[in-house]
Amino acid sequence: MKILTLIILLAAVLFSCQPQQKETASAETPQEQGGFPFVLPKEKPNREMSAAMERIYTDYEAPQPNNNELFSQFKYTELKGFDYNGHDGTISRRDPSKILYHNGKYYLWYTYRNTPTPPQGAEKCTDEIPSSDWDLAEIWYATSKDGFTWEEQGVAIKRPEKPIVGWRAVTTTDILEWEGKYYLYYQGFMEASGKRGDDCPVAVSWADSPDGPWTPYNKIVIPNGAEGEWDQYSIHDPYPLVHDGKIYIYYKSDFGEKPHLVRMQGLAIADNPLGPFKKHPLNPLITSGHETSLFPFRGGVAALVYKDGPEHNTIQYADDWVNFEIASITELMPYAAAPYVPDAFTNTKDGRGITWGTAHFINYNNDWNTFHSVLVRFDCDLSLDLHDPEMKQHRVNHAPDVYYRQGLSKKQRERIQKENINK
Repeated sequence: MKILTLIILLAAVLFSCQPQQKETASAETPQEQGGFPFVLPKEKPNREMSAAMERIYTDYEAPQPNNNELFSQFKYTELKGFDYNGHDGTISRRDPSKILYHNGKYYLWYTYRNTPTPPQGAEKCTDEIPSSDWDLAEIWYATSKDGFTWEEQGVAIKRPEKPIVGWRAVTTTDILEWEGKYYLYYQGFMEASGKRGDDCPVAVSWADSPDGPWTPYNKIVIPNGAEGEWDQYSIHDPYPLVHDGKIYIYYKSDFGEKPHLVRMQGLAIADNPLGPFKKHPLNPLITSGHETSLFPFRGGVAALVYKDGPEHNTIQYADDWVNFEIASITELMPYAAAPYVPDAFTNTKDGRGITWGTAHFINYNNDWNTFHSVLVRFDCDLSLDLHDPEMKQHRVNHAPDVYYRQGLSKKQRERIQKENINK
């Protein structure tokens, strides 16, 4: 019996020393696989890697930004053809629309303010003096043959009479082409911005031509959310695209309490440009960004997510147009980007991307006493049909004064001095 027991124990020890069969043909162990290759593999190598190395192969289109179709730097050019009254703050142009190409010309709509004074704040505003840069504004438009020099055509959407939606200001418009007609969606302010929570549900006007005349619908097409919901006070930056035979309007809302406002993006869908629009049950869909800027890309949709939030300065992608993932991280992104999207309304299943558009610079003089915004052109390579290595460079080099302008505030200096005294 003792001999049998000894044989069983010996067999068990020998079995335990044998290499066990792995469940799958996994990579070599770290001790066996050697150092990581000197030339970064284009495809994910069959080896154990750190979380960071795994991520560049699983989360991004390519491990290096220069090979990522959804990575780009951005170049900026001053636009010609717009007068700003010596940049004294009385004229402002901001929040441009997507660019439409029609009959040999590019069309652009934007928020236009021409007031006796620059913005004076909510407490000092009147029926003629604006509270904010977009208060008392209308929607104007311009055309161009090359995208650099523009000819202003005048007003497209006037402020309606009180109490119609938008009587205080009509702003932040975007264009939709649908079944031979054109639709401008915009924010309709019914009180001066800053009085409460930027009360501005989405309104719409339509026309048979990009040149108008525009017929107002005079009804709210995307209402604010119910009390207690994330978009109860504001629906900003309506941005229409056509997908799956329907109208998709992405939008932003500010929510939470000041001074810690949260800005995220949602989606409303309709079969008809005049609605009814149904908000997506998963809203918000994008957790960051200050304006909505999207374009069809391959079978899904890409978004420029800049300014505000935990995922700002990213370009994101949703294959299903709903569930966005970070596709790249970049810098110096355009504010209120309004790209030229040739296939925005074609119901495409093969979006080709973008190469240029317009945006705005706010507080152009860096002076609150002459606060106003200007329109600017940006160029990029977020296109499947372009390969521009300069746009794919990994960094932007700033002059020293750019960093010095981000200097300590007076309060911060006082704190540091106090800390030094108390040491």
